[in-house]
Amino acid sequence: MALFASLSERLNHIFSKLTKRGKLTELEIRQAMREVRIALLEADVNIRVAKEFIATVSEKAVGQQVLESLNPAQQVIKIVNEELIALMGPSNAKLEVSPKPPTVIMMCGLQGAGKTTMCAKLAVQLKKQGKKPLLVACDIYRPAAIDQLKVVGGKAGAEVFEKGTQNPVKTAKQAIDHARKMGFDTVVIDTAGRLHIDEKLMEELENIKKEVDVHEILLTVDAMTGQDAVNVAETFNSRLNVTGVILTKLDGDTRGGACLSIKAVTGKPIKFIGVGEKITDLEPFYPDRMASRILGMGDVLSLIEKAQEAVSEKQMKDLERKMRENSFTLTDYLTQFEALKKMGGASALMGMLPGMGKLKLKEGDVDEKKIERMKSIILSMTPKERDNPQIINSSRKRRIALGSGTTVQEINQLLKQYDQTKLLMKQMKSGKRRLPF
Repeated sequence: MALFASLSERLNHIFSKLTKRGKLTELEIRQAMREVRIALLEADVNIRVAKEFIATVSEKAVGQQVLESLNPAQQVIKIVNEELIALMGPSNAKLEVSPKPPTVIMMCGLQGAGKTTMCAKLAVQLKKQGKKPLLVACDIYRPAAIDQLKVVGGKAGAEVFEKGTQNPVKTAKQAIDHARKMGFDTVVIDTAGRLHIDEKLMEELENIKKEVDVHEILLTVDAMTGQDAVNVAETFNSRLNVTGVILTKLDGDTRGGACLSIKAVTGKPIKFIGVGEKITDLEPFYPDRMASRILGMGDVLSLIEKAQEAVSEKQMKDLERKMRENSFTLTDYLTQFEALKKMGGASALMGMLPGMGKLKLKEGDVDEKKIERMKSIILSMTPKERDNPQIINSSRKRRIALGSGTTVQEINQLLKQYDQTKLLMKQMKSGKRRLPF
């Protein structure tokens, strides 16, 4: 499901009615804003935040400059976009870095929000920036919490510092001494969570903060809990003065209320968003990009960044050369499938493309399993067959189908799709066709 699919669909419907009318009256704009307000409340946006947002947008949207413009509907959408960015941002909030290493990050949150896994995901992000993170196990109450941190830390390629069930404050202090001696430039402390906020939890977090020089206090909250997430953020912030928020489970059936309300209610920025279960599924939060996605305008910048991470410069040059020489093989086709998987799969990318939200794609319209079956077919071919698909006759197709657990019909479909891809590349090379963006 695309991020905030329901809210995005509602807003697109409201604005499409405006664009059909040409010139707009003040009454029509105010009626549209009432509908936007209802859409925000249904998305579980804080009622005060929704009210103030609509008041600000309405005041700007009914001005003479908008009403008398050539395209007032576009002006209204532009104002909504700008105010959404201001509501969530206005800009990407980066992690603070200590001038004298290590930078200490304390992770906190309620049990079940995904805090321990988030420590490892954050370690992956830090390693991408050339950092050397150390994960610290200070959750001594939840069964297997320390073991879980070791497992996810191993997946992230990050060392885990633990001292069993000794006092968490003592463990945190020892971890920072260890980090200094061993050259770790960032320390990520995984603290204990509870099923609900209680005094003992808060006191322990306050003690760690008091005894350790903490540079960032990041609160992990579950976006699927809506307004509860905002209430949790408000409570933690009042006691700990958090520096930022990480929203998890934004890939789930989330209505978007927490994302649109937290900054306005707490004054603290969202720094990262969790968009999947994989260890790499953590992204820096960009308010402008999120606003574009909510309004169905796509997120081309994030799409480009994902592509750059998935495909090396050498691979891009090789692909360009193969396009020029018309030597694109099925092995190259397989490489493109692998790159797509690294980028999060076809479904994850659909919401980043401008206008895709308007297509109202349902679950299953982008069949990830079909892509996996196509990969299996190619992997069941010999190197010679991948380089020269024209030699694949009926008997070879039967052998490939048996080896890949597919049918001859599916092999024919793959070969036809491959031929169409090669034709498209040839047309782009000759200038007859251009990429659709």
